This record gives sequence, structure tokens and C-alpha cells, in this order.
Amino acid sequence: MARPSVIVFDVNETLSDMSPLSHRFAETGAPAELAKLWFATLLRDGFALAAAGDARGFADIGRNVLMDLLPEEGLTMGKEEAADHVLAGFQQLALQPDVAGGVSALQNAGYRLVTLSNGSAQVAEQLFSSGGIRDRFERLLSVEDAPAWKPAPSSYRYAAEACSTAPGQMLLVAVHPWDLHGAARAGLGTAWLNRTGAAYPGHFAASDIEITALTELPAALEGHTR
Repeated sequence: MARPSVIVFDVNETLSDMSPLSHRFAETGAPAELAKLWFATLLRDGFALAAAGDARGFADIGRNVLMDLLPEEGLTMGKEEAADHVLAGFQQLALQPDVAGGVSALQNAGYRLVTLSNGSAQVAEQLFSSGGIRDRFERLLSVEDAPAWKPAPSSYRYAAEACSTAPGQMLLVAVHPWDLHGAARAGLGTAWLNRTGAAYPGHFAASDIEITALTELPAALEGHTR
């Protein structure tokens, strides 16, 4: 793998700690474990729309899925209010503990840093500003301005064009193997941030690098690039 000039970060779960959303569900009276099902269903529907050639915003899909998944009984508030309460939680998410140190080390090593999220750039802006790392990133890119959601090839090409570089000079960092597979097929290098010790799915293209914390990436890049 050639040394990348631009490192592209997924945002949701890769950089942000989304575990507090389960508490948001519980506060509405819904089961806390519904948070994982909601996020998985949101992604599924976003992928389906992209495959069909359509595009809808992350928050729009997320709200519609919430209205379907939230129970009819047992809520401590109305469904509309409950959906608002859960979605508002995105504005209060914090960075994963390894992120600030990792991105600072990467920028200090001379890499250009950008995001490419299926969520909104505004959420990333809030997350990074609160976490004190906004100045580390050259651009906050979102598929809101791309032809389709990740993992469609056009989303990664959009990021390359926005950064005025070739896909082969970019490395995607993500916790989601589906995202890494899409990036690999689009010509990007890939780094799997495996914080949970899970096995990588054999049906996806293997990642070029595997790390357990973002702070490991600078050394891993030195060992895997030429």
C-alpha cells in the first residue's frame, strides 16, 4: 500500500461514542436496546435508497425509522417528542477516548485529515468543536453533497474530487467493514478500527491495516506503506 496523503474518517461510531443514545431511548420509555436496531435499520434503508438511485438525508430516514420502531404503548412522551429526543442526542455525543490523541498524531505526521460521513457535516462540526479537534480537519465532508450514500463508489469519488487527489492517495478509517469494502472497491486504502475484538467478515474485501485504537494508526502506517 502506498503512503496516503489524505486520511478519510467515517464519523458515526468510528469517531463518535454513540452508546449514550441507548439512554435517550430509555428516557422516552422505549427499550434501551432499541438503539442498535434503530441504527442498523436506518443504515439498511439508506443503503437501499442508494442502490435504487435515490437519496434521503440521514436525519430524515432516522426519524421515519424511529416512528416505525418506537412502541405504541409505554412511552413517557408522545411519539413525535420521543423521536425528537432521540435525534437531539446526536448533538450531545462525545468523541471516542482514543480519537483526540490519534488525530493529533496523524496531523503532526503530515497527513491531511477529512471526514466522509453518511450523517450530516453539522453533526461532525459540533462533535469536533466540543472535542477540541476541529482545527485538525481540513474538511468535513458528508454524503449530503455526494451522489449517493456510502458504500456506493460515487461517494468515495466525491471525497477524492473534493480533496483534489486520487482515490489511491487516500486511506479510509472506519469501524464498519461494509464501509471499508466500498472504499477498497473505489481504490482507497483501508484501515479497520476494531475496538471490540470482533472477527472481520470474510465476505468483505480485507482491510489493509487493522488497529484497536486510533492512536496506533501512525505507527501502523509506517509499517505498511512504502
